[in-house]
Amino acid sequence: MTTSRSSAPPRGKWLAFRVTLIGVILAIVAALSMAGAGPAYRSGLLPLGDAFSMLRYGGYIAIGGAAVGLVALIIAALYRRLRPALLSVLVIIASLSMVAIPWMHLQRAQSVPPIHDITTDTANPPAFETLAAAREAAPNAVAYPGEATARQQREAYPDIQPWNVDAPLAEVLEAAEAEAREAGWEIASVSDDTIEATATTTWFGFKDDVVIRLTETGDGVRVDVRSASRLGASDVGTNAARIRAYLAGLAKRVEPT
Repeated sequence: MTTSRSSAPPRGKWLAFRVTLIGVILAIVAALSMAGAGPAYRSGLLPLGDAFSMLRYGGYIAIGGAAVGLVALIIAALYRRLRPALLSVLVIIASLSMVAIPWMHLQRAQSVPPIHDITTDTANPPAFETLAAAREAAPNAVAYPGEATARQQREAYPDIQPWNVDAPLAEVLEAAEAEAREAGWEIASVSDDTIEATATTTWFGFKDDVVIRLTETGDGVRVDVRSASRLGASDVGTNAARIRAYLAGLAKRVEPT
């Protein structure tokens, strides 16, 4: 009986440690799978569908890691093992954090309309010319989708409006190009009143095209921006957010006269 009692704590210690180690391994595999999905698609190693599957399976593995971490925590608590308990808590937190990322993305996707072409001028959207060929080779159309998209945009993003500034056209154009470059966009062309550029997302490398149109008015210059994804029915609010950020940055660069 004495031998059994003295050997119980070590057995409990190693059991808790081994179960926790399984949770750690699952969490690492999940992290590699989810983090690698974007680069695998961007580098051409996987098609988009397989990359999304890789991301989804990584989420499933993360859920499994959290479950194993919970079991390890229970075992560690029963045998009063502090280190395995702390490690299992970290496994649970890390695994649930990984699951939270795609879950929040899904919630965001459900909260915005399934559109991918956003503009400050839905009646007369700025047109792509230099980037027309690149967009023709992509799934999404070159032309603006039309009134159905405009209606959904007005309901979801009523703040996406033209920006008017009392300043010379040349000054606004210079600031507009500088802000586009500051945003990290690849400039395709710059004319007297139009800028075309391509923005590439960080993780998956999705390409969204942007056209900025400047129009002289009696009160200065009107700035219209259009941002459209080349791929996907829904941009999950990315293009609207890009236009907001761009116009806010541009306003800081231009001082009204």
